[in-house]
Amino acid sequence: MTQRRFNSKNFVGIGSVLDKVLQQYRPKSDQALLRVWDVWEAAAGAAIAANARPAAFKGSTLLVHVSNSSWLHHLRFMEKELVRKVNQALGADRVTAIQLKIGPI
Repeated sequence: MTQRRFNSKNFVGIGSVLDKVLQQYRPKSDQALLRVWDVWEAAAGAAIAANARPAAFKGSTLLVHVSNSSWLHHLRFMEKELVRKVNQALGADRVTAIQLKIGPI
């Protein structure tokens, strides 16, 4: 049986493949939401970003995983401010609410 060799010059990073797939299957209006991972630390601040990360979207609600119940409780009080800062960083009002959940950071 003949072994096939792959030319490593033809390989591309998974990130570029995923970006192309998401652009094809995600509505244009939702593509701005995908930038939230890029702007999260600048919008939320270093301390929050070290203990909370965006995980997913459900419509215009952003699901954010937090490291523990203390951060979950603290960020509940900051939800409106975080929504405002994230939208400001995105340049449009794309996020209407943040849902917090203890999960992997």
